[in-house]
Amino acid sequence: MSTNEQGATELVDQSRVGVRAVRDHLARALASGAYGPGARLPTERALAAKLAVSRSVVRDALTVLEMEGRVVRIVGSGTYAGEAPAPRPSDWSPRLASPAEILDARAVLEPAIIRRAVVTATASDLERIEEAWRRGSAADGLEDFEGWDAAFHEAIVGATHNSLLEAIYASVTQARRQAEWGELKRRSLTTERRAHYAGEHGEIVRALRARDAEAAERSATAHLRTVRANLLGT
Repeated sequence: MSTNEQGATELVDQSRVGVRAVRDHLARALASGAYGPGARLPTERALAAKLAVSRSVVRDALTVLEMEGRVVRIVGSGTYAGEAPAPRPSDWSPRLASPAEILDARAVLEPAIIRRAVVTATASDLERIEEAWRRGSAADGLEDFEGWDAAFHEAIVGATHNSLLEAIYASVTQARRQAEWGELKRRSLTTERRAHYAGEHGEIVRALRARDAEAAERSATAHLRTVRANLLGT
């Protein structure tokens, strides 16, 4: 990754952290009754100045709160506190998933997906999976490793040749790009752990190559337990 690309990635990560922080700050204020139902919130400019962030960060945070039903934005008038009804499925975004939720979803999906991939994977599918594993094993930094790690799991899903499974798993991949997940990875991913993950991926590759569904599922489950223990300590 070039210096410019790395800088751009860092700026994106910082922006995501800022959006989440502003969203959480305003959500707490709304929950505390600081802004009662129908009350008008300060302007984007005022919030940006108060919280020392850019207006775009405030705007994105308000978008998340609007999706959650906590605020209502009226063009030309302002932003108003809402009743915060229970989120509807259409309001959900992968950006709102916690690391624990991401890992729970992966624990449900990936063992079943890999069993299917054992049956449906073509020779070219197996090559893509193995290539992602090799590139991840040789990755220099966290961003490179995380990219190939995601590609490895996406290639396994792709090997099912089931477009609905691919669409469902795309939400998992998107959730993994959020700031909170990235921060956990940065704090937990030592050189030794990266090597261990690569070894576990290798076990998965070998099970897929052998068309051994039991070994593939067992290896996938063991890998997810390792990731969970390293990220959450549970």
